[in-house]
Amino acid sequence: MALLLGVDTGGTYTDAVLIRDEAEVIASAKSLTTRHDLAIGIGGAVRAVLADSGAPVEDIALASLSTTLATNALVEGQGGRVGLVYIGFGARDLEAHGLKDALKGDPAIVLTGGHTHAGTEAHPFDEAALRAWLAENNDVSAFAVASQFATRNPAHELAAEAILREVTGRPVSLSHHLSAKLNGPKRALTAVLNARLIGLTHRLIGRAEEVLTEIGITAPLMVVRGDGALISAAQAKESPIETILSGPAASIVGARWLTGADTALVSDIGGTTTDVALLRNGRPAIDPQGASVGGWRTMVEAVAMRTTGLGGDSEVHFIGEGLQGGVTLGPRRLVPVSLIALDNPDMVHAALDAALRSVLPGDHDGRFVRPVAGVEAQGLGERDAALLERITTVRPLSDVLKNRLDLSALQRLVARGLVQVAGVTPSDASHMLGRVSVWDTAAAEKALRLFMRRRTGAGEMLATDPMVMAQMIVDRLTYQTSLALLEAAFAEEGDYDGSPDVLARHELLQKGLSGGHSGLIRLNAGIAVDVVGLGASAPAYYPAVGDMLGCHMILPSHAGVANAIGAVVGRITMRRAGTVTSPAEGRFRVHLETGPEDFNSAEEAMARLEDTLSHSALAAAREAGAEDIRIKTNRDIRKATAENREVFLEATITVEASGRPRIAD
Repeated sequence: MALLLGVDTGGTYTDAVLIRDEAEVIASAKSLTTRHDLAIGIGGAVRAVLADSGAPVEDIALASLSTTLATNALVEGQGGRVGLVYIGFGARDLEAHGLKDALKGDPAIVLTGGHTHAGTEAHPFDEAALRAWLAENNDVSAFAVASQFATRNPAHELAAEAILREVTGRPVSLSHHLSAKLNGPKRALTAVLNARLIGLTHRLIGRAEEVLTEIGITAPLMVVRGDGALISAAQAKESPIETILSGPAASIVGARWLTGADTALVSDIGGTTTDVALLRNGRPAIDPQGASVGGWRTMVEAVAMRTTGLGGDSEVHFIGEGLQGGVTLGPRRLVPVSLIALDNPDMVHAALDAALRSVLPGDHDGRFVRPVAGVEAQGLGERDAALLERITTVRPLSDVLKNRLDLSALQRLVARGLVQVAGVTPSDASHMLGRVSVWDTAAAEKALRLFMRRRTGAGEMLATDPMVMAQMIVDRLTYQTSLALLEAAFAEEGDYDGSPDVLARHELLQKGLSGGHSGLIRLNAGIAVDVVGLGASAPAYYPAVGDMLGCHMILPSHAGVANAIGAVVGRITMRRAGTVTSPAEGRFRVHLETGPEDFNSAEEAMARLEDTLSHSALAAAREAGAEDIRIKTNRDIRKATAENREVFLEATITVEASGRPRIAD
């Protein structure tokens, strides 16, 4: 019997599952995510799932991790200081694709060198200038190197790497290793982001390995890539950029394993976001433009995912306009009042009771703030530092804010990850409605009573009963989730005149939902494929979403730990791509890591490239620990017609080596 351990680190919880013989979930467990050291939460979830299952630790034959670390780090602007070596480009090219913004003032040098489209050297590489620059700019954690047309000839990137490693010994990210596509500035951006993540990822994976070893797990550790495939822990440390969207990708793989669905929209609701993606022919759809995260469009292959700032812990906003008023949700995440009450119940309940006794509602009623342990507070301004000193434990927000300027300081502290704000969320509403009961329901009720006292344009209270207030919040979540699914569907079809968000909100479409509209014009609209609802709170919210959209809503068993399941049931897949060009009639050039090679026929050139790529993909798959490997090759040949004959222009060959991870004996 082989036991597989899957772990997923989410924004609120870290999940762990044990799967027997790749066929059956035998146990699952959750532990609160520890943001200052994710390995603590990982250890808590793993120990809990082992205790729940009673399984011997030595029976675990494979462990795999999906993590939001890389995604969150890019969104929050975290990571190490990097240096960019930019070869063959002009200084103004640093502005392209947001490259200068991504550097955030980190050092960069533009050197002569680079190659032409055909792979021949454009200018000699200025090795001396690089060495002189390094003498004054070696205080970085890692380097990124991007050379013009490096995918056609990487010689100058390889030469720069040799010097950087010789002089500094620091990690180096080469752009042509991260993408085989043209577009130098975009490859450079991807290399910069990868270099920035290396230190963080090394620490997380290293700590995760330490925790697993402490528990007694000696099985190999895998990590989920952004396209849902698995890579070894060592490969993830070298190319951490490939793990962006790791968590959402794992959820799609988990949805397929749990349901067997071939074509479906998968909607995964977490504490902070709702991620929607398309499962097509049993596989997640891949974003052809490259993964986009934190405002950066990279060249990393990843799941085509639409992420909305909507989750169980989304901030509830009061809408005062209009006679009836209302609420809207997100995009910021708050700690639910029902959860923060577990930290300091006496203080939280006392503050809520005091606010309820007050005749007039305050701006910050039912809001609390707490410090985040383990986060370094360097470089704070005087006001920010003074505010942080007042937040020593869980405290009512009104007690720590002295004036309006403190509110701006608080927002900066939240952005730095130094403090967290608590307030009313859909999770609190669900506790009030009896749909969940894991936290402090009494605290949720008091917070909802405070929230409902707000006055609408008609001068009336927003609600007269906390149950009504809770249902109003949940109904809003249903509506905004429906919009997220409609936007994803329109984006996938892509042949409509209008943006997905505008189309999803169009009055005619909205009239056609929930049973349709029948007057002089008959309207009927909805989602025409199955929807798989994932996330711990999906059973509480998603049946109403299915009713609104008129679709078949699938809520599988273990939906709350689908990401952890997807982390361990995926396949190892390594892709390698390359190009054959025709620089002159009758000459066909293969662009290889070792430099260009010319042939007299297109077939010979393509065969040479295919053989090289197959060996490379196969070796990478074996290095990752794959077995029973299958090779799949695709040739994309571009031709033109000239004087009634076909002329070869270019061919792109992609080789995919795929197999299941080898499990420990």
